[in-house]
Amino acid sequence: MSSTASPTAPVPQLDATSQSTRYPAIVILDFGSQYSELIARRVRETEVFSLVMGYTTTAKELQAIAPRGIILSGGPSSVYEPGAPVCDPAIWELGIPVLGVCYGMQLMVQQLGGSVVAAGRAEYGKAPLHVDDPIDLLTNVEDGSTMWMSHGDSVERLPEGFLRLAHTENTPEAAVANHQRRLYGVQFHPEVVHSTGGMAMLRNFVYHICGCEADWTTAAFIDEAVAGVRAQVGDKRVLLALSGGVDSSTLAFLLHKAIGDQLTCMFIDQGFMRKGEPEFLVEFFDKRFHINVEYINARERFISKLDGVTDPEEKRKLIGTEFIRVFEEESKRLGPFDYLAQGTLYPDVIESAGTGIDPKTGERVAVKIKSHHNVGGLPKDLQFKLVEPLRRLFKDEVRKVGRSLGLPQEIVGRHPFPGPGLAIRILGEVTSEKLNILRDADLVVREEVKEAGLYNEIWQAFAVLLPVRTVGVMGDKRTYAFPIVLRCVSSEDGMTADWSRLPYDLLEKISNRIVNEVKGVNRVVLDITSKPPGTIEWE
Repeated sequence: MSSTASPTAPVPQLDATSQSTRYPAIVILDFGSQYSELIARRVRETEVFSLVMGYTTTAKELQAIAPRGIILSGGPSSVYEPGAPVCDPAIWELGIPVLGVCYGMQLMVQQLGGSVVAAGRAEYGKAPLHVDDPIDLLTNVEDGSTMWMSHGDSVERLPEGFLRLAHTENTPEAAVANHQRRLYGVQFHPEVVHSTGGMAMLRNFVYHICGCEADWTTAAFIDEAVAGVRAQVGDKRVLLALSGGVDSSTLAFLLHKAIGDQLTCMFIDQGFMRKGEPEFLVEFFDKRFHINVEYINARERFISKLDGVTDPEEKRKLIGTEFIRVFEEESKRLGPFDYLAQGTLYPDVIESAGTGIDPKTGERVAVKIKSHHNVGGLPKDLQFKLVEPLRRLFKDEVRKVGRSLGLPQEIVGRHPFPGPGLAIRILGEVTSEKLNILRDADLVVREEVKEAGLYNEIWQAFAVLLPVRTVGVMGDKRTYAFPIVLRCVSSEDGMTADWSRLPYDLLEKISNRIVNEVKGVNRVVLDITSKPPGTIEWE
């Protein structure tokens, strides 16, 4: 449950924001797969510490941190193409167990003397796995288990000393091994939820093949994060941007545990919060848990910055920059402060920076999906040093940490809420009128989802306001008002999501209440797009 090293770091040191000093038990070498970070998360679910490094990491660098195992990720390339990414061949001689996943398996086969060719039939989606050798890697993996395939190449010939562990209808060498050298490969993705025997397989590799111990627990993360914050901050004061969401709330409790009264939480009411939240948050932290919260009313300041702005990226950056400016100004009044704490998470970093790997440089490709205000909006002349102990955690891991720190369910169980707030749930220009409309509509959505007992079953449920008007009829009169989009998704970590199948009677109740109670709305529509191809938020 901790941070990863930079993929191209010349020496194997952990990210300075990780607040952790331990070395990983499992290293994932990233060849550009969309699932590389997910592999790390699955390993951490076994309570074993893992991190992701670039495929250019040398055998010498790996030997210096002495991982118990190495996993080679998938990737978009074909191993037989010129310039395809390759790992240091000396890795095979380290004596460390290796598991190659998809491209990682094909690279293992090719570098050790086998051959890989374009498959006669590509294989995508679910496929039953037929187990030929149910030991070691495939122990307790049931014959016929569903595995997730995503490949257009296949192994034509295995290297010397390798044997088949399993096959599918279209892939003869779906899982392979050299038991003596503890080298294993799978042509599918055991890390995705669609692979029913995937976690059993990863546990076999982590525990039985690599000999790891389950010592990376929530308690261990908290202990190391607290120690790391104390070491980083010393006796200096820290300013936390408190939003009241799960991330910043967990961070507030973590920092309060680490440095006590050195922490000041500043809640900036930028005017983009949900209905009733500013009052609730001040009462909750300051009065109930005695964590110092400074309330700043900056509504007019923020909304004036967005006057006439319609581009979502510009909105995010303007809001992010203004956040920092307010912090800087208020810190002079309340400070001095040396550090700014942020609840930045793994998905924030991934979506802002991209996860691809340039095969020529080994660096992550900045294929930006959207900027997060914690990441993409920071100005170059930032006056604070950053403290980000949650930077390498996924949302579900943060919830576990929050519960361990004593946060009540009303905070830990809250749905994710974007830093720019309702400003990016209003498409196009943001105005006070639109904000009031969206607040009222959003409140109806949350109330009805909770009333139906589905709030904890859904990742996010919210309303979006479109920058168009539609014709309607209300009370025998023609109306020309805004439509509201209902967006409800189910997810484990926010990296992928599916639209939630809400009961029809609940949808009807939400629609009727919004149209009848929210002035300025005459239509409600439902977003049934998954992620990918869409994102959870509309901007």
